[in-house]
This record gives sequence, C-alpha cells and structure tokens, in this order.
Amino acid sequence: MNRSIKKVAILGSGIMGSRIACHFANIGVDVLLLDIAPKELTAEETAKGLSLTHPAVKNRIVNLAFQQTLKSKPASLYVSDFAKRIKLGNFDDNLSDIASADWIMEVIVENLEIKKSLFEKVDAIRTKGTLISSNTSGIPIHLMSEGRSEDFQKHFCGTHFFNPPRYLRLLEIIPTPQTSPHVIQFLLKFGQTNLGKTTVLCKDTPAFIANRVGVYSMMQTMKVVEELGLTVEQVDKLTSKVVGRPKSGTFRLSDVVGLDTTVHVANNLHKALTNDESKDIFVLPKMLQKLMENKWLGDKTGQGFYKKTKNAQGKTEILSLDLQTFEYRPAQKFSFETLDRSKAIDALPKRFEVLLAGKDLAGEFYRRTILDGFRYASHRIPEIADDLVKIDQAICAGFGWEMGIFETWDAIGVQKGLDLMRENGMEAAAWVQEMLEKGFTSFYKNEGGKRLYYDIVSKNYRAIEGIENQIFLSTLKPEKVVYQNDDATIVDLGDDIICLEFHSKMNTMGQGVLEGVQKAIDLAEKNYRGLVIGNEGVEAFSAGANLGMLFMFAANQEFDEVNNMIAVFQNTMMRVRYSSIPVVVAPHTLALGGGCEISLHADKLVAHAETYMGLVEVGVGLIPAGGGTKEMAMRMGDARQAGDVELNRLQQAFMNIATAKVSTSAYEAKEMNYLRPFDRIVLNRSQLIAEAKKEALALADAGYVQKQQRSDVWVEGKQGLALFKAGIFSMKMGNYISDHDALIANKLAYAICGGDLDSPQMVTEQYLLDLEREAFLSLSGEKKTLERISSLLNGGKPPRN
Repeated sequence: MNRSIKKVAILGSGIMGSRIACHFANIGVDVLLLDIAPKELTAEETAKGLSLTHPAVKNRIVNLAFQQTLKSKPASLYVSDFAKRIKLGNFDDNLSDIASADWIMEVIVENLEIKKSLFEKVDAIRTKGTLISSNTSGIPIHLMSEGRSEDFQKHFCGTHFFNPPRYLRLLEIIPTPQTSPHVIQFLLKFGQTNLGKTTVLCKDTPAFIANRVGVYSMMQTMKVVEELGLTVEQVDKLTSKVVGRPKSGTFRLSDVVGLDTTVHVANNLHKALTNDESKDIFVLPKMLQKLMENKWLGDKTGQGFYKKTKNAQGKTEILSLDLQTFEYRPAQKFSFETLDRSKAIDALPKRFEVLLAGKDLAGEFYRRTILDGFRYASHRIPEIADDLVKIDQAICAGFGWEMGIFETWDAIGVQKGLDLMRENGMEAAAWVQEMLEKGFTSFYKNEGGKRLYYDIVSKNYRAIEGIENQIFLSTLKPEKVVYQNDDATIVDLGDDIICLEFHSKMNTMGQGVLEGVQKAIDLAEKNYRGLVIGNEGVEAFSAGANLGMLFMFAANQEFDEVNNMIAVFQNTMMRVRYSSIPVVVAPHTLALGGGCEISLHADKLVAHAETYMGLVEVGVGLIPAGGGTKEMAMRMGDARQAGDVELNRLQQAFMNIATAKVSTSAYEAKEMNYLRPFDRIVLNRSQLIAEAKKEALALADAGYVQKQQRSDVWVEGKQGLALFKAGIFSMKMGNYISDHDALIANKLAYAICGGDLDSPQMVTEQYLLDLEREAFLSLSGEKKTLERISSLLNGGKPPRN
C-alpha cells in the first residue's frame, strides 16, 4: 500500500495531545484535535446565558488546552502561523470527521477502560486501512485492541512520543502480535524522516524502553542521594553537562516533567514487574513520598525540589529544597575535587574514567549510579529490547543524553567496567562476560564506514539497522580524513564529495576554521565535485567568530591587524560563494554571527529544523562584517526591485541585526530571509549530512557553473539612511537605547543602505564589504565594545539590545 499522511486526528487535547498536534502541523499535515465536551457550565458561561449545547461550551476544553499550548515555552510550533493547520472540535459533534483521517492517535487519560470505550467508537467510524495508535506511556498496547475488528488490530500500534514532542527526538513504536509488519515499517520510517524522530521498535513491556531505564536511573539516583547526604544542587551539577546530560540535571528535570508523572511511572513499574531483579528500586524514596504528601509536584504547582520566589528587593530568586529539613533555602556553593579535575577534559568519553576514579563524595556517587546503570541495562536484554542499540537510542533520544549507557561503558572499557562493578558489589548480565571471552572487547566499533554493534543472539558484530541512509562523520573517521588541523577536519563522504567539519570550542570560527574552509575549497576544486560544510556538534553548528584575537588586537589598538582579520574573514566567506564547485552548508542548533554568515554564502542550505540563526554581533558592540550586512543589503535590494517600495523588508533586516534577533527555528530563519525559498529544511538531525551531500551532488550533476561577484546590488543610499536615522534618533531621545547603542545602529544603517549616496543605485558587493569592514573597524576600538567582548570572553553574556 502506497500510504501517505495528509490528515491526522488527535483524540485528546491535554499537554501531550495538543503538542503532538502542533508537531504534525509543523511538518505540514492538517490536524483535527478533539476532546470531550463539558458536562457542566462554568459560572462565566451561566452568566452569559449559554447552554451545554452552545459551540463555545462544547469546545471549551479543547480550546483552553490548545491556547495554553500556544502560550507555553518553549514553543511547540516552528512559527505561530502553523496553528492554522489545526482544527478544533469535540467528541460529540466531530468524532465522525475522523473518517477522513489517514492516522488517528489516541492521547486521552491513562485508563484502559476509557481508552477501550473510545476505540470501540473509533472502530465503527474509521475508514478501513487507516492507521490507529495510542500515545500511552504505560498501559500494555495489546490490551487496548482486544475486541476490535481485524482491520483495526492490523493497523493498531503504540506510538509513544516524549514531551515536548517538538524537541525530544524519541518516538517509541510498540506493535501488538496482530500489527501488520507493513504498518510497523511505515511508522518507523515516517517517524524518522517526516517527524524527525529517532524511532525505536519496542517490546510491549512495562514502560517500554526509555522510561524503564530512565526512571530507574532517576530512582536509583535519589536513593543514593539519601544514603550519601548530597544536596539538590550538588546532584543536579553531578548529573548534568559534565556527564553529557541536560543541564537541568536530575531534580530540576523532575520539577519540569512533574513529580506526579515520575511517581506514576515508578509505581506502575513496581506493580507490573515480576522478573526484574531490581524492582524494589521503584519503591518511592522518602523524599518523593514527602513531596507527594505536600503536593509539591514541581513547576505545575510552583514548587518541588526548587521554588521560585521574590526576595526582599523584589528580585526573582530560586530556592532549593533542603532534603534534611524539607525547608527551602538559597542555593549553596560547593566544590568537588573530581569535578575540578574533569574540567580540563573537553572530550566527554574521556571524562568518565576521571569521574569514576574520584576519591571524594562525587566519585562515590558516580560509582554507585553509573556502574549500576551499566548493570541494570545489561540485564534488560532481551527482556525489553533484543539489542543494546535500542536501549542506547531510547535513553539518548528520550532523555537527552549525549552518550548511551553502552557507549559510556565502551568509553571506560568493557573489561574495566566489569572490574569496577565487581569491586563495588555489582554483577552484569552473563552475556557481557561471554562477549569478552569470545574476543569482542567493545559493544560498538566502526568498520568500513559503518557503525557496528555486538549482537547477543548471533554472538557477533552487526551493522546498526535503520541508519543506512545517514552519514556520521564520527563513523567515517579516521579512515576517511583527508586533512585536519586543531580546529577543522576534512572528511571524504564518498561520491567525490568532501565535508568540512569544525571542532573548535562551540565550533567558533577562528584562524584554524578559516584555514580549513580555504583548504577544503582548494581540495574540492582540484579533486572533488562538491563540498559540504557541516558537523556533529552537540551545542552549536557555530557560535560565531572567535573574539579572543580580535580583543587582543583591538585592546592594543593594533587596528591594521584587526582590518586584516576582517578582510581574511570576508575573503573566506566570498570564497564559499564564488568557488568553482557547489558548496552546501548544513547548519543546526546555534548558527550565530560567523556561523550565520557562512550559511548565508552557501550555494544551498540544508538546515535542521531546530536551527537558531542570527547575526548577533551588535550584542558585543559590533556589526556583521563577514559579509552578513552585505548579504542582507543584497537580498533586500533584490526584494526592492521586485516591488518592496515601502522598504519594509529592509527595515525588517535592519531590526533583526540591530536587536541581535535569533530565529527560534529554521522556518523562522526563512521568514527572516536567512534561508531562501530554495533552501531545504530537514527534521531529522541524523540525516542532515547525508541530505546535504545529496544536494551537493545534485548541483554538480546539474552542471554547476562558477558564479561571478555581483555589481548590480541595489542600495537606498541617503533615502533609506534618513529613514533609519530618524528612528534611531527617536529611540535615543526616548531613552530606549544608549549613546553607544545609537552609534552602533547608525553604523549598521550606513552599511546596509550603501552609505550616503545621493540616490538609490547599483553598487558592487565589494563596495558593501568595504563599508561593513570600515564600520566594524571603527566600532572595535570603542571602550564599551571592548567591555562587552571582555565580559563575553570571561563567561558573561552580552547585553541584548
């Protein structure tokens, strides 16, 4: 069956239902979002003389839930206009409309009988062949389809999204014995490619994979905390970025998710598990019991492990829960020698050996949690998953871990991990020792450009399934490296396409990266057909230019050196645009400043949907000078010639730069004109490099011809400059901006308008590059600018203009 998804019906508009609806709207699907009709009127409805049959009353629950989702942060939609793709309704009036849906998903209360009652109605209405699924997080999937028609059962499956669905990458697919294999394969592929998810095929076991392992980790952590007497702040530091997990750590994450959610999963697991040797870990620790008694459920009740309040000066203050007294207090400072030693280690895999060897309380904490995590996960195969890959994929995608459990174990060595576990009274599953005895010393390995894993059934290595069409630079290295320096590596992707990867801190663009760009283009022009610029950075594609050297030169008033630096940066960006081979740039996460500018000069962008892009140089008292201001002037000049006589788009471009605005998605970046209509947006981050390679090949196959620098750039001159100057003057007189802010804004206006030319006219790209370089140079010596750069280099944040 050639199946396509054009319309989805979401049954249940709570937090998950509304957010799942938004994510389907994000990918261009029409959505019908339904919920129950109220059984009683509110006082306000009664005062208005409304009845239970009034449309406003019948849709009250769904309307209120959806509006709350639209207001929630972070946003569930890529751009607010996508909300138009979602139609709201209620089960009484609109359930019959599900007959036209291609996929019906149930997201109602976690009660089996209520779900089965709804499915009975759905079975009578749905069109045969329509997909039907449940987003349940804990109820056995096979129980929900009992008694339903054969066609219903063949097309029924569990599809468990993680909250928030837009941002967390995991989608667990849980079939029943009756689910058609074609349905399973469709859902795995659609979830991966269209929804941008890591789709993991799960067994119908309690809490499936991610919550089974993730909630176990949380419960074990809390019990160790009680035994060691650690504080909330200490644990959140120990379980955050230092071990490659979200900065929220354990307790802050619990507050965000909701303690009742964690408790619900833990209680269900303890009740449902029969053959889990560690099921007693799911018995609630005293701290959770006390919090539940107090109804301190986290963010939803205003307090949990943390509490936001106002101090005597009226400023917001975050208080921490004292786990001994159960009173809130200001955060306490602390230090651990183990953490201090780990700070010098940038590479996450190399950090774990130091953390586990710590002689202080932190080291003891890590040994009792990380090693126990190894033990527990090894015993879950084949109970919850047939292979270790699914466990790693689920915990990383569902809980935001950078490294999976078995990847972490590999990092310290499988044998060493076993030895440490035994020293601490833990015993892994027998298959791990058996693996080592057969001469297999790691769970994963790279071979021939493929990622392999140890399969406990065949007792040999196998290629990971489902990633055949993805390219991972880490898998290709070191065999496919053709050049590298300290900050950049060039990797052969095959088919005569190479990829330039940044790996400086936050992938900032300094001398090493710029040398890498020039070298990559040189190599591609001589020996290859195209170039991809992309990387696998966790936090940033590129957080911008490396300001350290600029600060040194500007502080010493060596402005010839500053001028030379800017010229080199500009020439490198122009080389990206005007090389003889196609250059495709693949931004993701943060693409700021120089990271945005190199993207603007690509022949084509293949951007991840979660790309936060902006020209943010104003934040440190400068203007974009790597061709960013020039590029926006050029794009807006083209718009002017196409009919933008009001200069609205030029004003928008100016304001985006002047306020250091960063897009909240690649779709918003397109609205900001950082992406062009022909640039692509990819939802699955893991497919980014592969899709960029396809685009580079397509451009080469189409007969790519080297472009020539433009000499027909339309600029406004004094006409546009006067408009901006008037606005800047008004802002300054109203005390909305400082004298220094006004200075920066005027410099930016001068550059983006093409200077004070007497009339609108055509200029060259080089003319605009010279203007932005002159403006940048003059601002770099300003005292306020140097102060802002110094603050940023010392760990502070530049003020937002």
